[in-house]
Amino acid sequence: VQLQASGGGSVQAGGSLRLSCTGSGRIFSTYTMAWFRQAPGQEREFVGAITDTERWTGYADSVKGRFTISRDNGKNTVYLQMNSLKPEDTAVYYCAAAQHARNGLKDAAKFPYWGQGTEVTVSS
Repeated sequence: VQLQASGGGSVQAGGSLRLSCTGSGRIFSTYTMAWFRQAPGQEREFVGAITDTERWTGYADSVKGRFTISRDNGKNTVYLQMNSLKPEDTAVYYCAAAQHARNGLKDAAKFPYWGQGTEVTVSS
């Protein structure tokens, strides 16, 4: 599956952005999808994930209650709604996919397919 992320931009603290990630192929619905982010000079970190069946969503503690991940399989798209943004949310955000994945979803190595990244800048 090929992934294309979009929706990044610059926003002031407290603002909102919605990221989108669109996948190619007819079997997008069979992929567990995740968002990771990488700030300058830091390692890539898990943000959130949603399973292929949509029965489970999970988030990093740092974004819990502020970010929401969802998907529309009819549009082959996964979304990351980001509210109450903070300067520490500044990073390049990547979407990732792994077919039928269930466990270890906070580990980037679990995901073989990645989008190109979209940059989010939050100013104070």
